[in-house]
Amino acid sequence: EEIVDMTDLTPEEVAAVGEHEHVSEICAAAALADWLMHQRDGARTIRQMIREDMRAAFRSGDPAHAHELYATLRHFVATHPEAAARAG
Repeated sequence: EEIVDMTDLTPEEVAAVGEHEHVSEICAAAALADWLMHQRDGARTIRQMIREDMRAAFRSGDPAHAHELYATLRHFVATHPEAAARAG
């Protein structure tokens, strides 16, 4: 939990990155998410990861998880406006 607190992300956002990258260790997921957030297009990359997993949850018949990811995505974009910006 402490390592997640050192990132600029919520535990749900870190978990979403871990889910997408198949990283079950929360510390590794936090490190990856933090690294991504310091990359030029990192916020957009995380946004895309969450969107892909949200779609996969719907396709696999797990609308509850898709809804959780949607809430995570909305919060992420609201708190990281650079995630919604177009590349350029």
